[in-house]
Amino acid sequence: MQTDRTHDWNGDLLDLDAYLDRIGYHGERAPTLDLLRALHRGHVTSIPFENLNAVLGVPVLLDVESVQDKLVRGSRGGYCFEHVVLFAAVLERLGFEFSAMSGRVTLGADKILPATHALLAVTAADDERLWLCDVGFGCGPLEPIELADGTEVDYEGWKFRLERRPGVFGIDDWWLYQLKAGGWEDRHTFTLNPQYTIDYVVGSHYVSTHARSPFVKRPFAQRFTGAHHRRLDATTLTTFRPDGSSTERKIEPAELGQVLEEEFGISVDAGDLARLRDGLRSA
Repeated sequence: MQTDRTHDWNGDLLDLDAYLDRIGYHGERAPTLDLLRALHRGHVTSIPFENLNAVLGVPVLLDVESVQDKLVRGSRGGYCFEHVVLFAAVLERLGFEFSAMSGRVTLGADKILPATHALLAVTAADDERLWLCDVGFGCGPLEPIELADGTEVDYEGWKFRLERRPGVFGIDDWWLYQLKAGGWEDRHTFTLNPQYTIDYVVGSHYVSTHARSPFVKRPFAQRFTGAHHRRLDATTLTTFRPDGSSTERKIEPAELGQVLEEEFGISVDAGDLARLRDGLRSA
């Protein structure tokens, strides 16, 4: 698969050394499958998922300079569009071939939802297969998944499956499933139709500003380590484990700053933290 060079993901603007330090990778930089796996694992286990700017009404910027200031140099995370813009810049800089895509988060829903999730389809220099890189969902997978119908993976107990189904106008739909305590749950669906940063800017604007978007209503954060997936949804802190078990507790608004720092590695300034706490109290 050839990268569409009519659009630049601005890998030349990336501070690659700072990014690799952020994810804890210090090995070879040739665009191999081993490197792709290492980058994917390092990214999803090092950079948290969070929507705090959207809740605060702060613009979510998708230019590479802003994204790396927030996710790489700052003690912050981001949501899928930010993660994928960053990861695409890394892949471009390192010489991988890839295409960006949009997906519809389903989570078992029986209605059509907007295409507000960002993903990448990637090939490596030493491997002809196409790989799904889903670094911006907040709870894995740990490594890329081969984009082939019926692929099943088990990454340290976290299990995923891909299915291809006939879609409209001859365009196949791809479905990603994750094994949960109650069985296989559809996580999102997507097509291989290429997307560009301007498409992500449009989707991100909806996610971060529209009154119907859940991301403008309450703080949401996730941290995935491989050993567990930790999620904060407003005042509910839940820890999920690969065997399907989970534990849950309610936090007090006064705990928010400590929980964000200790559980998710996210640090916000005192003024923003006060606003987030006030929002939790009023809710």
